[in-house]
Order: sequence, then structure tokens, then C-alpha cells
Amino acid sequence: MKELFVLLKEGNKPSLLAAVVNTIISVLKGAAFFFTGNVAMFAEMMHSIGDAANQYFVFIGSSLSKKAPTPRFPNGFGRVVNLVCLGAVLIVGILSYETIIEGWHHIQHPTESSGMFITLGVLAISIILEFFVLYKASKEVLHETGVKNAKGLANLTLGFANLKRAKPATKLVFMEDLVATTGGILAFIAVLIAHFTGFLQAEGIASIMIGLMMFYVVGRVFLENARGAIGETDEQMLNHIAYVVSENEHVKDIQKLEVIKEGEFLHVELIAEIDPTISFAQADDIRDHLVDLILNQPGVEDVTISFDEDDGVSHWKQVSKRPDSLPPIQ
Repeated sequence: MKELFVLLKEGNKPSLLAAVVNTIISVLKGAAFFFTGNVAMFAEMMHSIGDAANQYFVFIGSSLSKKAPTPRFPNGFGRVVNLVCLGAVLIVGILSYETIIEGWHHIQHPTESSGMFITLGVLAISIILEFFVLYKASKEVLHETGVKNAKGLANLTLGFANLKRAKPATKLVFMEDLVATTGGILAFIAVLIAHFTGFLQAEGIASIMIGLMMFYVVGRVFLENARGAIGETDEQMLNHIAYVVSENEHVKDIQKLEVIKEGEFLHVELIAEIDPTISFAQADDIRDHLVDLILNQPGVEDVTISFDEDDGVSHWKQVSKRPDSLPPIQ
């Protein structure tokens, strides 16, 4: 039990914050739907429940993924976060379907809802809270990718630009809260249109749009974590580490280099060619230096390095220049 609490402390903080906030929001939206019968509010309630469940799963998965390797599982538990996310999207997928069905039913049989000010008030609070979580997630994206925070809303723009290199859990929180904020604004507009124009179908249309956005997140999360669960090559870091290694004067060529994503971590395997006249002690020093250098790169968890003698034949042809989107060599 003590180990579990230690692991939970290392879990993804943005996902925990998002889960707690979405739990509060879902309760508020549920109460508003109960008193008003507003179908757009129902869609938003389902959206928030799905997000909260998903983000609790992600937090727990990100915590368990940091468990140290064991004799039974020598490769560690990095991919647990991917497996948990794959399970979590099933919940969101079901809720997305229910949201779309409810919206379509409301378009076919529109009914007028009451309590406009209650609905708008809850939606306004939800939008503010969701935007707060989105802003915090964007700052976490910048922190994880080594980009300096900007001032004000510029962090959101930078978060978008660097989202691909963020950890899976943080990326998921960013995407979900972006959709949640957008969905809240859509629902807010739909309620106003239905009240002031009498076009009651607007709430049903908003519900369907929110459901479709949820399905988009489901698709993105599923594909991303399916690749992570299988073991995907990080092409950008592969080129970066190849450049880092090739800069070493003792490395004559690279026979093999793999950079595999496992959850939030990267595992590197390198076979490099060096001068055959170098002594064993010198080769050991070169290896230690390369291990330290690679471990200092963002997200790298472990490194396996082997040496072979230089055969005079160029094997690695992918290194041209260091990718500009990555931080400087450390």
C-alpha cells in the first residue's frame, strides 16, 4: 500500500486536476439538467462524466507506469498508461454515442426547456473551469518539451505547437479540455438561440456536435495509445540522438539505433562503430560518456549501447542536422 501511495504521488498532475474539476462540473451540469431538462446540458453532462472517468484512469495509469522493473517484468511498466487509456476511451465512446442519439431525438421531437439562467450560469462556470485546466495543461506541455513559458494566452499557442512531443497523459488532458471548452461554448450559444429565436432544434444540433467532437478525441486517443502499447519509434528523437551520437569524435558510424516509446518514456538501443585500435578501457569511457549524454535527452529512461569495429562502410545515412524543434544538446 505504501508503494501505491508513492506511485500516485508521481502520477500525471494535469490529469488529476482535470479529473477533479470535471467531476465537479459534471455534478453541476447534472443538477442543471435535472431542473431544466435542457438537452444541450445533458450532452455537456455526459461529456464531463466521460472526461472525468477518462482522466482518473489516465492518472492511475501514469502512476503505475512509473513502477520500477521487476524480475517478472524486466522491461518495466511504461506501457501501462497506454493500456489504461485504451480502456478509458471505451467509456468515452459509449457516452459519445448516447450524446449523439439524445441530440438526434431532440431534433426530431424538440421540447422547450426552462431555467435559462440556471443553464447559462452553470455553462459559464464550466467554461471558465475547463479553460483553466486547458491553460494549466498547455503550461505542462511546455514544461515537458523544454519550452519556456510565455506571457498570458501565448502559452496556449505554444502548447498547440509542441503538443506532439508532450507525454501521452498530458496530451490527452489538453485535447479533452480543448474539446470540453469548445463544447461548453457551443452549448451556451445553442441555449441562447433556442430561447430568443424559438429554434429549439439548436440544442439538439449542439448535442450532436459535442458528441462528434468526443468521438474525435476517442479516435485520436485510441490510435495514439495503440501505437504506444505496441511500441512506436519516436522518429524525431531518433534523428536527434543519432546526431548527438555522431558528434562524438570516437564514433565512426552507427550500425543500429532504435528509440522506442513506452508510455511516457523512451528506450534507446545503439550499436556504434569505433576505431578497433582503441583499448577496452577507452571504449568503456566512451560508452559511459554516451550513456550519460543520451540519458540527459528529454524522456529517455534507459540506454543499451554496444560497440563494433569500424569496417569503413557507411551504414547510417539519416543524420543531416539536429532537428530544430528539440532542445539543445545537454
